[in-house]
Amino acid sequence: MANPADPALPDAPAAISGEKPSDSYVQSFARGLSVIRAFDASHPAQTLTEIAQASGLTRAGARRILLTLVGLGYVRNDGRLFRLTPKILDLGFAYLTSMPFWNLAEPVMESLSQSVHESCSISVLDGTEIVYVLRVPARKIMTINLSIGSRLPAYCSSMGRVLLSGLNAEELDAVLQASDLQPRTRRTVTDPARLKTLIADIRARGWAQNDQELEEGLVSLAAPIRNRSGQVIAAINISGQANRTSAQEMVDQFLPPLQEAAEKISAMVGLRT
Repeated sequence: MANPADPALPDAPAAISGEKPSDSYVQSFARGLSVIRAFDASHPAQTLTEIAQASGLTRAGARRILLTLVGLGYVRNDGRLFRLTPKILDLGFAYLTSMPFWNLAEPVMESLSQSVHESCSISVLDGTEIVYVLRVPARKIMTINLSIGSRLPAYCSSMGRVLLSGLNAEELDAVLQASDLQPRTRRTVTDPARLKTLIADIRARGWAQNDQELEEGLVSLAAPIRNRSGQVIAAINISGQANRTSAQEMVDQFLPPLQEAAEKISAMVGLRT
């Protein structure tokens, strides 16, 4: 996951190429992470065989890693089934707690959400996806259950496009080439050339709008959060329902407070980085 406090954040697309350092790549550690990633909402509990298949490991290799994770308390073994334990959250929260200035952003987000009566989120770019690092939900507006750690495609989300606007041309090409540009709705833009044009427009005006490209009925606005040197390190958005607030009404009513919140958080980040 990208580190918002790291000024080298725009180099994230380098990881997309899949290149592995020949002299420093620890294969056993990578295999352990592949076992952890084998668990998800659709597969919370799995057998050894299922985990081996999902992680691309042999049964013997997967078994050694699983028993290590069991010994460390990150995995529980219930008969034939293995499942993650709450201790695995320590790994994700280590990322959040390593950046204490995000705690300062929460009051700003809560104030924004209360003033517009819509959900507010902050995300960072990780390869071809955005990862939610903070969220203040106003009400359930999506069929997707979003929380801290949730991921969405960058190319078709408002925050994703804001984050992509912070990349240079070469980095943007790498992300788009690695992305699975599938239409999420009938409105989703999937043509790389058109996406580059949209992202260039976002870079010029400083904010993004998404009108039901990610999910039918969902509209959102996003603005960049910048570090002291002006780099886009994260994005903040407001999301709502199209049947309650149109895309244009959202721009007219919510863009000024969204930009104000983004500027406040950017200023706080600037003091901490």
